[in-house]
Amino acid sequence: MLTFPDGFLWGAATAAHQVEGNNTNNDWWVKEHTPGTGIVEPSGDAMDSYHHYREDMRLLAGAGLTSYRFSLEWSRIEPEQGFVSRAEIDHYRRMVDTARDLGLNPVVSLLHFTVPQWMFRNGFWRNPAAPDLFARFTEAALPILAEVDYVCTINEPNIAAMLAGGETAANLVAFGLPRPDLQVADALLASHKRSREVLQSVSGLQSGWTVATQAFHSTGEPGADEKLREYAYPSDDWYLENARGDDFIGVQAYTRTFIGPDGPMKVRADVETTLTGWEYFPPALELGVRAAWELTEHVPVFVTENGIATADDSRRIDYTDGALRGLHAAIEDGIAVIGYEHWSALDNYEWASGFRPTFGLIAVDRETFVRTPKPSLAWLGGVARANGLA
Repeated sequence: MLTFPDGFLWGAATAAHQVEGNNTNNDWWVKEHTPGTGIVEPSGDAMDSYHHYREDMRLLAGAGLTSYRFSLEWSRIEPEQGFVSRAEIDHYRRMVDTARDLGLNPVVSLLHFTVPQWMFRNGFWRNPAAPDLFARFTEAALPILAEVDYVCTINEPNIAAMLAGGETAANLVAFGLPRPDLQVADALLASHKRSREVLQSVSGLQSGWTVATQAFHSTGEPGADEKLREYAYPSDDWYLENARGDDFIGVQAYTRTFIGPDGPMKVRADVETTLTGWEYFPPALELGVRAAWELTEHVPVFVTENGIATADDSRRIDYTDGALRGLHAAIEDGIAVIGYEHWSALDNYEWASGFRPTFGLIAVDRETFVRTPKPSLAWLGGVARANGLA
């Protein structure tokens, strides 16, 4: 048995826009409905988890998981600048309370890509006031967080800065993304720091941001090593370095990207790929955790996302098993890891790719919203109950 540390959190993750449905006040809703958009389909009702969250949490807890990561939808809480909805504050507080009642440690993300339309219209992260606006949103969210141990301030700021570089999301891996907008990167860092200052007023609460570690590999061709160093720093490493001094660093790992002399390479035709077109590569998690531990100078690591888009649930189990064995090896080498949140709890809306890529431990009928747990949920729940891998 490969045993994990006492108190290790075993969970699954979602994001508000991807599961709640009808987030009509955010910037992504506008992008989804703009004529000529490259987004495959709109989010619509999504999985209606806004109304079904209790059922979703019961399924996770019943399987044996001990944590649930979900995000707050800023555009629900502050639909117009300066107006804070008490009803939405209460809604998300009920989500925290429900998780606690079911024995799930709630991990809350303040921002998972989407922003209110008013913020987008006013310059998005390029607005000089953006850090102040995010700090005020954090203050508004404090009543939700009184019983929360872990808060992720900003989800994948490195991907957010890349999206801002081209305002597209054809494929959320290096080959399909533009280079990051460095002004946006600086604004996200300032917003993260301002948010953490606010969160420090809550006794016992720990905070950090989450980085999509992309396991960059050099092809070994002439010039590839130099291009790797040039490419990786503003894409991953800078964000990890700037987590030094935080309470934890979130790692979100799925695949790897090869860098040649001209930059990121397409996935080779002879390797197994997932429904997102990413290479099937379980070691990405261990590599991301080790990089985060080193570059943050030993900030505790929290695996806040790891998973695979597949219609074959046996491959999901195999992938997760391989990823967790690599994670255990990193822990055995002395890396402090708080927990593991599988992406995703539910099959959900995958941004520009629509609903086709299925990452979930639980399938959802989009007509009836009936939830059907997959064998992978029972498998991961068994790992959680044993706190180890056989």
